[in-house]
Amino acid sequence: MATANPAAKREEHILVCLSPSPSNQGVIKAAAKLAAAFGGSLTAIYIKPSDYESMPDIDKHRLQDNFQYAERHGATVTMLIGDDIPQQISEYAHISGTTKIVIGRNAAGKTHFWSKAPLIEQLILRVPDVDVYIIPDSAIHMKYHRERIRGILRIRPTKKDLLLTFLFLLLATGLGLVFHRLGFSEANIITVYILGVLVTSIWTDSPVSSLISSLASVFLFNYFFIEPRFSLHTYEAEYVVTFVIMLTASLITGTLANKLKEAAGHAAHEAFRTKVLLDTSQLLQKAEDTDAVLQITAGQIITLLDRDVIIYKADEHRMLDQGSVFPSPHSDGTNVFGEENETRTVQAVFERGLDPHRKITLPDTKALYQAIGINGYCYGVLGIRTDSSPLEAFEYSISMSIIGECALALDSLRNAAEKERAAIMAQNEQLRADLLRTISHDIRTPLTSISGNASNLLSHYDQLDHMMCEQIFSDIYDDSQWLINLVENLLSISRMENGKMNLHISSDVVNDIIDEALKHVDRRKSDHKITVNVPDEIFLARMDARLITQVLINLINNAIKHTPAGSAIVIGAERTDGFIAVSVSDNGPGIPGDIREHVFEMFYTGGNKIVDGRRGLGLGLALCKTIVEAHGGTIAYSDNDPTGSCFTFTLPSEEVNIHE
Repeated sequence: MATANPAAKREEHILVCLSPSPSNQGVIKAAAKLAAAFGGSLTAIYIKPSDYESMPDIDKHRLQDNFQYAERHGATVTMLIGDDIPQQISEYAHISGTTKIVIGRNAAGKTHFWSKAPLIEQLILRVPDVDVYIIPDSAIHMKYHRERIRGILRIRPTKKDLLLTFLFLLLATGLGLVFHRLGFSEANIITVYILGVLVTSIWTDSPVSSLISSLASVFLFNYFFIEPRFSLHTYEAEYVVTFVIMLTASLITGTLANKLKEAAGHAAHEAFRTKVLLDTSQLLQKAEDTDAVLQITAGQIITLLDRDVIIYKADEHRMLDQGSVFPSPHSDGTNVFGEENETRTVQAVFERGLDPHRKITLPDTKALYQAIGINGYCYGVLGIRTDSSPLEAFEYSISMSIIGECALALDSLRNAAEKERAAIMAQNEQLRADLLRTISHDIRTPLTSISGNASNLLSHYDQLDHMMCEQIFSDIYDDSQWLINLVENLLSISRMENGKMNLHISSDVVNDIIDEALKHVDRRKSDHKITVNVPDEIFLARMDARLITQVLINLINNAIKHTPAGSAIVIGAERTDGFIAVSVSDNGPGIPGDIREHVFEMFYTGGNKIVDGRRGLGLGLALCKTIVEAHGGTIAYSDNDPTGSCFTFTLPSEEVNIHE
């Protein structure tokens, strides 16, 4: 009975959590060592919170450094968006097959019985099948955490926010006084103040403005509309409950409005960035060469970030060029990429792109540099100017995605070029094999005939009469001419295919070319009736006379070889639409319909045999087509009426100038 194979060992996948913490690089380093020890893959994940925009610039810059630090240690950086960090980390861990999670200890603990459990405890509960490694934080992280909390508490409204808050409170109070004079109930006036808090939350940037508006609304309502009016006292205790409910409703309304406004802003930014990424993918698919791919990539990054971009392209010898700068529309015109420190960094990034396992230390630079590479092949380095401000985490993630799309597009172009070169090489090898096979088969008959006839002459010359000797000499001449034509065609085809044949174009008379060709056709032309049917006018065409003579010789010889003795062969010429059309027709059996589309292919003979047992190499018509097209003309086959074949080729016409 067959037994099942044991389950394959599960591959280790280590997940490390990123943060702006100064000690986060220690966590990343520990995760990288863990991945190396277990021989597994490493992923660095960052959960972008909804209050990311309010994060201090120093935190954004430090987060950017941590992103790059993780990449230098072989991590794949992934970004998610949300505020429920434990939930999103656990869901990603389940989806990605994570086996171990590495995270730094959070200084914030459970301060109240109703507050949520710390992040580490929630992770352990949500992913019990995943090992969670906790890296203790240093004292510097504790200091950072306290400073971050104080920084959050120091969010102050601007003068503009305070002015708008005062204006909306004034409008709400004025509208409330109008309602009070008209006899409206207090509930309607409370609604007006809540509406004022909502409008304040929408029109101001700081959440403190909503808090100020909520507290001020309660005091203003008490001062202007509760008896005794124009004081902060009240005769009835039930109004205290009204004030609490009003304050709570105002705070909730303002908070929800702020969150909705932030969410709408985030959604708009992310929709724009996602559209840029999608457009990049579509544009790169249409790019036809390397320069187009790099220009599209630079343009899309400029659209996304509005920053200057530079691209250093690598040549086939793995050397970088001087770089091409793509300025943004709002560029200040200064070029920071050419400084010595920047140049050393570019070379280091490129060398790491050639060897992803190479560890390098990057100094502080005025640009972010990233290798454009995939599968161990580096196509160059792209730099993004960052001296004015660091990239946001989401901007960095989208930029890396665009660079990755660029590398994929360049890799596809390289693979396509290699496939094309391989196909051409395979075709050339097939042509060489066909040529050797055909020559070895077809050249044997004339060589055997020449050798046999020469042997007869050497051995029995005295016994042979004059007519027999003449016949033998004639056969030797015909066979040698066939070999000469074969070699000439081979050399011409070779020169044409390699692009080494230079055309010596001049204005020549077509009538003279026809007469010259008839002097060099097969000696068996006397067995056929050859007629030249050309009008009395002079046909002048631009051509290489030697090559066009060879075309006519090949066409006439084909007609002689493939038609029975006594057949009629007609050579004609006429003027048509700026061209001179030359035709060679016969009244022989013609070409079968199943092989007509192949007659101009190299080495194609159609299986036809001629009377002396030799078959052509299939080079004549292929050579004719190559020569005619090199002159800017065309060649085609058609049936002759009522029977036979007709080959017609065209040459550019030249006007005849008569000087009196």
